Parts: sequence; C-alpha cells; structure tokens
Amino acid sequence: MRAAISVDAGNCPEATWDDPAKGTIRWKTLLSQGMTASDSLVCGIALMAPGEFFAFHSHPEAEVYFGIEGEGEVVIDGVPHKLAPGIALFIPGGAVHGVPVVSAPLKWFYTFARDSFDQIAYSFLPVPAEPEPPIPPQRAA
Repeated sequence: MRAAISVDAGNCPEATWDDPAKGTIRWKTLLSQGMTASDSLVCGIALMAPGEFFAFHSHPEAEVYFGIEGEGEVVIDGVPHKLAPGIALFIPGGAVHGVPVVSAPLKWFYTFARDSFDQIAYSFLPVPAEPEPPIPPQRAA
C-alpha cells in the first residue's frame, strides 16, 4: 500500500542547468522518485526572473504548465501562449517549447507522467550563432 506524501516547496532546494545555454530558469522539484517516496508523477515549480530564459527544447513526455505568479509567454511549436495565474498549458510530447525571455518574475507549476525527473530526456535546440558583422567594402586607392 502506498502512503500519501506532503512536500513543502519552501523546504525544496532550487536547481538550474549546468549548461547556461539551456537557460537561466530555476526550479524546485516537489515530487520525483529518488527524492520522494513517489512514482508515476514528477512535478515541481519553475521560477524565472526578469531577463532570464528557458531554451527551446523537447522531450517525449507530455507536460503541463499551470501559472502561479506573474505573466509570460511560452512558445510551443512556434506559437506563443500566455502563461499567467490560473492558465494551464498542455504541451504535447515531442513539441518544441521554451520561454525566450521574461520581463517580470514568473512562476509556474509543471508536471510529467514519469517516475523520476532524471527520466525526462530533454533535447535542446542549438543556440543560434550571433551573425557576423558585415565587412565594410574596400575603397579603391
């Protein structure tokens, strides 16, 4: 028999990607096998401050975002979607999505139907290279 689990987000540490190209987003994992005595569901709270971003990525699992605080834009398969308190976004498995930048603090709840966060196979899109500055034309002497 499984037991109910109670997790206080205030006691959960913040995490972030080791590679800043994946984004400056931070998150608190609430439920994930190995961290909690749970299975079949991973969930947490994502946090972004002004100027931060979450790089475009996909994963085979569907995901749900539910806005808690602030307002921002999540781009899913090239289509922008508002994320704000009370708004739920269903992100289909395999959909390319991300948060290009936020101008105000943004917080949302996220969840996956997996046992552990480590099982989510993130695939990040390459970061576009900065265009080379134009070479000025040579003047004839």
